[in-house]
Amino acid sequence: MSKLLIVGTVAFDAIETPFGKTDKILGGAATYISLSAAQFGVKSGIVSVVGGDFPKDYLTQLNGKGINTDGVEIIEDGKTFFWKGKYHNDLNTRDTLITDLNVLAEFNPVVPEEYTDTDFLMLGNLHPAVQMGVINQISTKPKLIVLDTMNFWMDSALDQLMEVIAKVDVITINDEEARQLSGEYSLVRAAQKIHEMGPKYVVIKKGEHGALLFNNGDVFFAPALPLEEVFDPTGAGDTFAGGFIGYLAKSEDISFENMKRAVIAGSNLASFCVEKFGTERMESLLEKEIQERLLQFKQLTQFEIELS
Repeated sequence: MSKLLIVGTVAFDAIETPFGKTDKILGGAATYISLSAAQFGVKSGIVSVVGGDFPKDYLTQLNGKGINTDGVEIIEDGKTFFWKGKYHNDLNTRDTLITDLNVLAEFNPVVPEEYTDTDFLMLGNLHPAVQMGVINQISTKPKLIVLDTMNFWMDSALDQLMEVIAKVDVITINDEEARQLSGEYSLVRAAQKIHEMGPKYVVIKKGEHGALLFNNGDVFFAPALPLEEVFDPTGAGDTFAGGFIGYLAKSEDISFENMKRAVIAGSNLASFCVEKFGTERMESLLEKEIQERLLQFKQLTQFEIELS
């Protein structure tokens, strides 16, 4: 079985949407990614940091899903990273009300010995220096390195980010970030420019409008499943990334054709994530539900047409 190493935040979130609000709940990119990848039964581990205020029950919860948390450093006299946000009525825009880096501010990642030969590496959205610190600890080049980043790092640490981008196989960013990184408005041209920076594959996420996969002139588009209700979009992008790399790690096939299926797998899981606050839906998700919704995706995109 392939090993999957996930680097990212394990955190507290406080969320407000038009449908309600929460106090501090379990959140963080690595949390969503790992819960999503766990649906494929892959051997996964997290590298992250939390404070002494982080409930041990949360780590036990992740362990129960087969996720190794040996690489989660606990700084007993520190506080866990905390984000608070409020979504607008369209759920596509949000205001960040609080960002407390806390222990994340001085995070120096240490990869457990068991994962220094990982087959698949998922670099969640963190400072590029942290992401590079992890890459440098991997003894054998993984079959696939996937990077997630954001416009904040493009603004504040572009040179370091470019060094990381040059070392990865896949980059996942949203359409706004792709345009900023490439300087191109057309997403096709943006993907071409980003290819030249190093990644063989570019995944551009468009939220409720689906996702695009680019590879040297080949393009694949996966729609987002139309949902009756979207309750909380927090973590949907990370859940997509976890489903994407989890599917690839399970199948051990990194061809473009299989990446198409991985994009659908990621979109499928992301559609569940938004149905409840935080990680609640991902924690209770059943295999039967996943398969039923995959069938909906297939029916959504399948058609017959005669070509002359």
